[in-house]
Amino acid sequence: MLHQIDEISGIGLHLDLVLRKVQDAYLRKFQELQLDLTIEQWVILYRIYQMGEDASQSDIVKSNFRNRATTSRVIGKLENKSWITKTRFEGDLKRFKLELTFEGKEIIALIEPNANLLRSQAIKGLDVLEFEVFLKVLDQIGENYSDI
Repeated sequence: MLHQIDEISGIGLHLDLVLRKVQDAYLRKFQELQLDLTIEQWVILYRIYQMGEDASQSDIVKSNFRNRATTSRVIGKLENKSWITKTRFEGDLKRFKLELTFEGKEIIALIEPNANLLRSQAIKGLDVLEFEVFLKVLDQIGENYSDI
């Protein structure tokens, strides 16, 4: 058992280092494209794009794994940049509807091809089975921490 503990003792550090490399690659691309954009802003902007007309702030909170206050702050910054609008759903005054503006759609069109290249770079040298096992392992690690 001690040997196993030695082998996994650096898992948090290793995951953190890989995550930082991924985030740095995205931030360098945003800079190259001359965009004032954070990773969190990109994730939420892209999620709104994916959800289309049904995008709501509450659904973004649920799917973004961030707390409500952080998500609300990021959404406010996207509104200030005029990349999204925030209104109420017709007939539902409890939920906020989030929509991309023309400028927001332009940002998506500019970044999406670059994000696809970065995603392709991430799996370079891995075959489909290796990538599926990798995702399964990540999911299991996440589940293990959910139990705590």
